[in-house]
Amino acid sequence: MRDLAHCALASHEWAEIAQRTLYCSVRLDPVHYCPKEYELSAKRKRVSFFEHNGDPKDPTEERIKLFSRTVRENEYLATLVQILKLPYMTRQTCKADLARTVSVLPNLRYVDLPEGFFSDDPSSSTLRQELQHRCSDIRSMKYHAGAESSVTLLAHSRLWQNLEILELIGLEIEPDTLLYVLASLPTLQEVKLGEIPSLDDTIFEQNNLLPPFPPLTALHLEGTPSITASGLIAYLSRPETRELLIRLSLFTTGVLPQDLHTVLSCAPHLAHLVINEIVSRSFPLKPVPPLASRSLRTLHYEIISSTHSPNPPSDTYYTYIASSLLSGALPCLRELYAFSPSLPELLLNPLNAPFAGSEKSSRFSNASSIYSTLSQLGPKFGALSLSGPLSPLAIYTRPPETMETEWSLTALELPSERNGRRGSASATRPMSLISSERCGSPNSGSGRSKDSVLVGNGFGGYLAVPNEDGGGRGRSGSPHGRRASQGNEWMG
Repeated sequence: MRDLAHCALASHEWAEIAQRTLYCSVRLDPVHYCPKEYELSAKRKRVSFFEHNGDPKDPTEERIKLFSRTVRENEYLATLVQILKLPYMTRQTCKADLARTVSVLPNLRYVDLPEGFFSDDPSSSTLRQELQHRCSDIRSMKYHAGAESSVTLLAHSRLWQNLEILELIGLEIEPDTLLYVLASLPTLQEVKLGEIPSLDDTIFEQNNLLPPFPPLTALHLEGTPSITASGLIAYLSRPETRELLIRLSLFTTGVLPQDLHTVLSCAPHLAHLVINEIVSRSFPLKPVPPLASRSLRTLHYEIISSTHSPNPPSDTYYTYIASSLLSGALPCLRELYAFSPSLPELLLNPLNAPFAGSEKSSRFSNASSIYSTLSQLGPKFGALSLSGPLSPLAIYTRPPETMETEWSLTALELPSERNGRRGSASATRPMSLISSERCGSPNSGSGRSKDSVLVGNGFGGYLAVPNEDGGGRGRSGSPHGRRASQGNEWMG
């Protein structure tokens, strides 16, 4: 960006092109992230000739004042700004400067706002008025507890007609008012609803007196125990919604993991699914069809037990997801996130003898019944007949009790079902795993993941992995191999 700014100063012909890039997305940071930062930091502390260690001014606060002066003096540059990013403390303390800035940005779409703005805090009233009257092209907005009057205003005015993302959290609002609000936004694509006690399945049902729940590409539900799988099935029964939904997130809702397969069967284009539930009972013993989808590519299957015990009930839910993977019902799945470090081992040895008679035997005691059920229900409920091998599946795992730890990544290949091998022990067990690489998980705080390499030998054990000296080590050794940058000769 600094080089582009210098190019704009060098030529009038370059200036117009460079300004469109420089001012389209503006980010004000406290540091420059360049070698000059050390020199600039020392200059800020020099408040006078005799005082070389004074209290420096806040760089971001000074920069927002300079930026506000620039866009207020140059109307052309003001029309170019579409995104304005600010640090948390700056937008909390510089509300007046932020209000003066957005008042001259007519094409602003996304802006970082203070927390009080979303709950109708009186300290943000000036900023709210400027944003409502001057910035009609806003694309994303949030309303939290206390902003009921502002939400109702959306239903009775033509405010922000280009709004695409709407977040409603902790509001005391009736379902009919919510439907009118959503119906007043014709370009809405993503909605997040959380902690609204009045919401239930009736919001998705057809009603001739109320507008329907709008078709969306992404729906996020959090803290809504009265919304069940029946409500989502009613919503997805409409062709316009069924063909459009791509992302679905369920956090502590009434949609049970054993009912998730019914939702998947009604969403043919769903590519990203998140379910986060706290369970106190084991997975039902009755026959449950596997999770089946031809479009699902990313699955967050985060099941946590409500009690800490040697045999947590959440293990039975991961047995179910493992059986769904081995049945071939999720052929396009590329990433799986789970709070079960033993899930990769379960995929390698679903019915292996080493589990019997050990501490793990009780944890996976119902695996045999689930696999046999899937073998009977698979052809009927979507266990797919694949013509070739599947692409690698990246499995991110970590213990639920240590949420701050990084994800462990294991990449494996699931078996294909060609040549009539479906149902045999060797065909349902992954025969090879691909060397893991260091790559960050979207949900990990550190942006890194641990390497994990397991190679099945087809007879219930694991292949020896050579160490850096060329020697082999068995299953009891550490599974970590050399990094990909150093080469993995044993992988060929």
